[in-house]
Amino acid sequence: MLDSLVCGGAYLKLLQENKKLHQDEFSNGTPYVVMFGPDKCGATNKVHFIFRHKNPKTGEYEEKHLKTPPVARTNKVTSLYTLIVNPDQTFEILINGDSAKKGSLLEDFNPPVNPEKEIDDPKDSKPADWVDEVKIPDPEATKPADWDEEAPFEILDEEATQPADWLEDEPESIPDPEAEKPEDWDDEEDGDWLAPTIPNPKCADVSGCGTWTRPMIKNPEYKGKWEAPLIDNPAYKGVWAPRKIKNPAYFEDKTPSNLEPMGAIGFEIWTMQNDILFDNVYVGHSVEDAEKLRKETFDVKFPIEEAEEEASKPKPEVNEEGTTVTFQEDPVTFVRQKVNHFVELAKEDPVNAAKTLPEVAGGLGALLLTMILVVVGAIGASSPAAPAEKKGKQPAGAPKEKKEQAVSSSAETSKGGATKRTTRSSAE
Repeated sequence: MLDSLVCGGAYLKLLQENKKLHQDEFSNGTPYVVMFGPDKCGATNKVHFIFRHKNPKTGEYEEKHLKTPPVARTNKVTSLYTLIVNPDQTFEILINGDSAKKGSLLEDFNPPVNPEKEIDDPKDSKPADWVDEVKIPDPEATKPADWDEEAPFEILDEEATQPADWLEDEPESIPDPEAEKPEDWDDEEDGDWLAPTIPNPKCADVSGCGTWTRPMIKNPEYKGKWEAPLIDNPAYKGVWAPRKIKNPAYFEDKTPSNLEPMGAIGFEIWTMQNDILFDNVYVGHSVEDAEKLRKETFDVKFPIEEAEEEASKPKPEVNEEGTTVTFQEDPVTFVRQKVNHFVELAKEDPVNAAKTLPEVAGGLGALLLTMILVVVGAIGASSPAAPAEKKGKQPAGAPKEKKEQAVSSSAETSKGGATKRTTRSSAE
């Protein structure tokens, strides 16, 4: 398919070998054995797999539809659809060489290949005295003496009072003072002209205008019509169902993969758009040959089409700061793009890069300084303070002692793996 599939279908039909096949015209009514192909339009999006199966007792054919077909591809690049029907009654659908659906011809189609062994007896009917009501009104229940069925659902709120800012002398609406009588208005033919009304502006900032009435509230005494409570029906017999009988049309076909003879290949293509193509078709008994054809055709052009499609996509707009997103949209990508842009500018002119993106330059500088300070601090903390030199003549063994101390210190460092950093607590 050379264009993105919006609404269309492309079905390959393996046509049944019979007298109808050799008529002058091929149509959607021409009997087929297998129908396979993508179908996408509106909410429908699936890869059809339908096969016609003959009832050995009645001689009638019935279409068997895959229950949960995979979805069709709708991108602009070529899509490869493969159907494999195995002699062990299994099938597999591949899309672009990848398995999209596996199943059984005997289990995954509707209606099923083999009918039910038993069916409902069409002559059986529910007895007239059959009771299937689970619950019934309690015959011993009586309406309470204080139950008032006439009590209204709502009553006036007797505790409500008129708001102090209520303008009782002001109407809720007034004639529009800006409205003017149309020039073509004829009082004799059209009657007296009346200006359209608008909400009274004096009522906008108060609780209300006009005649005040008490609001309605739910009546606490309301109970409605009394009905007896429900109890379990002692005469209940359960849900009635007709008795089962042997299905006279029952048969068992254990090998539906033994498809009927096929005499031709037909294509049923319908589409609402241009540039939908259907090519490189293989029908045979060899999965290896089908894979070879895929490698020689699809596997060659598919990467090329993907590269062309990627190249034709509109590039994201890059602003002066070298970013395609805002900080609010994607903070990580925003910072990464700004740093990368700074690095590219710095390769050509470091001074200009610092002037163009001073916030990045400052951030990187602060980070470098922090790293230096951390390293220097670590070195200073791990190195012991040098002892003060004593004035005067040193003992003859002093250099030897220093050398032994140095060797000992080195040995301790190696044994521990690293010089232990001096902390405030350890120093004290």
